[in-house]
Amino acid sequence: MITNPTRQRSLRGHKPTRPTPRSANTADHQGLLAWRLTPRDRWIIRMIHEHRVLTAHQVTALAFPSFRSGRMRLRELFQWGVLDRFQPFVTVGTAPMHYVLAPAGAAVLAAEDGLDVKDLGYRHDRAFGIAHSLRLAHTVGVNEWFTALIDHARHPDPDEHTTLDAWWAEARCARHFGDLIKPDAYGRWSSQGHTVEFFLEYDFGTEVLGKLTGKLTGYAALAAATGITTPLLVWLPTSRREATARQLLHKAWRDLDDPDSVPVATATAELLNPTAPHPSPADEVWLPLDNHGATPVRRGLHQLLAAWPHVPPPVTDPDDEQDGADSPALMAPAPAPMPPATSRGPSTGRR
Repeated sequence: MITNPTRQRSLRGHKPTRPTPRSANTADHQGLLAWRLTPRDRWIIRMIHEHRVLTAHQVTALAFPSFRSGRMRLRELFQWGVLDRFQPFVTVGTAPMHYVLAPAGAAVLAAEDGLDVKDLGYRHDRAFGIAHSLRLAHTVGVNEWFTALIDHARHPDPDEHTTLDAWWAEARCARHFGDLIKPDAYGRWSSQGHTVEFFLEYDFGTEVLGKLTGKLTGYAALAAATGITTPLLVWLPTSRREATARQLLHKAWRDLDDPDSVPVATATAELLNPTAPHPSPADEVWLPLDNHGATPVRRGLHQLLAAWPHVPPPVTDPDDEQDGADSPALMAPAPAPMPPATSRGPSTGRR
């Protein structure tokens, strides 16, 4: 759950699993996948390639009506060589399976895009390398943050219409903005007629706060270069760390040449209600760094622009659409999760 993320220091190794028979990645097998893979499977493949690693719980929340159906389908995708998996060892309990892209899945994705696998930027050893990365917990935490948003959008209140319109991974952000900033993610959230776009800095409590505050100059430089004011959301693990971070952030923010070009809001995982059906960062947990004279209150994600009247709502220029989904001017939308099946037919292996 987003209210109780796994810390990096709790990941110590890998739990051995029983070997599972798997299909060889041959041309015949790839041809067979054309019949076996559903649109939902292909969406999962693309999401895992974009975000490097997703846990079984995250994939289920993103695309399946139940954990059981998601677990069964993920097992089939693993057996077909479409996905690979590993299970980190944790000191308490059992970690969920973590899924990364496998060679057959990369071949399918490359064929869809009209590319060779090498042009896709995929390497099997690099994909599996996340299992040993010291940033594994951070990457999973960021993905859990956005998964919670999508799960919230899939289970809205009766009078609420919400969507996650965009979710860019760290690597995609680096390709577009890496000369100035390297955010953990970029997102665009719509709810109740309001839309807000944002950069996310996901703090796990292990980074020196001075390094976090030093990033504000980069965000100010990006705003000056593009003429676009994009809010920065800082997610922290505890209320105590948030209080310290806000003091340092406010000092660094005041020292900017144009502070209004970098609206900042902070929130902490401790403010989420763990007993709520679908707690998420969309809840009223955000406190703007500067309220422009308004009463400092916690706001929902879609309400943040009300605290920054100088920030216009995001607009996508139709003239930029020909640049494709990788254009920084076009908000690359995250594919909508497949809806649950409305009927149950005989099992054919296609879920």
